[in-house]
Amino acid sequence: MATHAPLERALPRTVAACALPLAGTRHDHDALLHAIGDSTLVLLGEASHGTHEFYSERARLTRRLIEDKGFCAVAVEADWPDAYRINRFVRGRGPDPGPLEALGGFERFPAWMWRNTDVLDFVTWLREHNDAHPHRVAGFYGLDLYSMNTSIEAVLAYLDRIDPEGAQVARRRYGCFELFGHDTQAYGYATSLGMAASCEDEVVRQLMEIERRAPEYARRGPDEEGEDEAFFAEQNARLVKNAERYYRAMFRGGAASWNLRDEHMAETLDALRAHLGRRRGAPAKVVVWAHNSHLGDARATQMSHEGELNVGQIVKERHPDVFSIGFTTYAGMVSAASGWGSEVEQKRVRPARPDSYEAILHATGLEQFALLLRDPRLLPLHAQRLERAIGVVYLPASERASHYFYADLAAQFDAVIHFDLTRAVEPLEKTARWEAGEAPETYPTGL
Repeated sequence: MATHAPLERALPRTVAACALPLAGTRHDHDALLHAIGDSTLVLLGEASHGTHEFYSERARLTRRLIEDKGFCAVAVEADWPDAYRINRFVRGRGPDPGPLEALGGFERFPAWMWRNTDVLDFVTWLREHNDAHPHRVAGFYGLDLYSMNTSIEAVLAYLDRIDPEGAQVARRRYGCFELFGHDTQAYGYATSLGMAASCEDEVVRQLMEIERRAPEYARRGPDEEGEDEAFFAEQNARLVKNAERYYRAMFRGGAASWNLRDEHMAETLDALRAHLGRRRGAPAKVVVWAHNSHLGDARATQMSHEGELNVGQIVKERHPDVFSIGFTTYAGMVSAASGWGSEVEQKRVRPARPDSYEAILHATGLEQFALLLRDPRLLPLHAQRLERAIGVVYLPASERASHYFYADLAAQFDAVIHFDLTRAVEPLEKTARWEAGEAPETYPTGL
């Protein structure tokens, strides 16, 4: 859709007229909940992996969805076994005595993405909610596939308890990876170049075996917990199968590895909903937390032109009852690294580019608000403009190339929540560089 100068100049006033202010009260999200209606999947994004307001507002809205609309699960962009440890805790199972210990599985980079004070507060609330409402319990689950080695260990530990003979067979199959130790990227590199045979057949056989015997395994455990633990093991085996393909695809270039990852997350989400739905006799209502780039419909973005799809596109193609909300910011601070595997820092987020969606939202003069993008007054928002995406790495010096892409925001999401000035999410383990923060741009004069 072409843009026209007079309309562009008037757009911030139009957006301001449609904005739903966020004042920090329980009724902030009433209009959003009305728009969500009977949707059974609500996708809550984030424009960075290190912004406090994104985490805290997602948690506030999720509480309303659990309390008022009967949502029974939160599925997040995190590894399945690490998140399942939290699930056990919030459901009153497992050995962890408190929420801090339950977050202990998140050890690999970027640990701050889930080991932060906002997630700690939400996990604490979720346990308290479940204890107070045992017939309306909500779980916590991971969707990602980076945990191949941890998932192998989880499958073997489960089978050691429930089927020792099956555990011996599984060890022989997963032994295919022993040459590479825990270096999944070395495995992907060697197999993609034909320097080593792939383990594809072995991991597929192991998944098929666990799928075949899952009903039997479930009966060996105590009631509902036995079904959950069998599903946990089956999903770990599925993750190993998909991760094996992912690491082989990493070195081929193109969109293959991105697509495999998001297809796995969508597959995991469908499997989770089916598992929880069988128990309830109705489609399970699930809230999803992930980056905007995973949850906004890829067909409305530059990603589609590059052959990439994402969770938001897949679930909207499969299900009619999906509602997606993106999050944006104009400036502030963010917790991020300067390179993959580097320690977390507090980094200053540059003011958004003047040709971006964030600049339009900033020009409203409003500090924080929600926007229902199906409002016909917002038709001028249907245009390809720049949108910012900050992951776990933030490189302000190359921001245009590293962190902006073209999107049609009103086609990408059903709603957006904007915080004009944001602060960094607080890691549970603060590094000296995080504590020091980033010097102001006016340093050393302070002007």
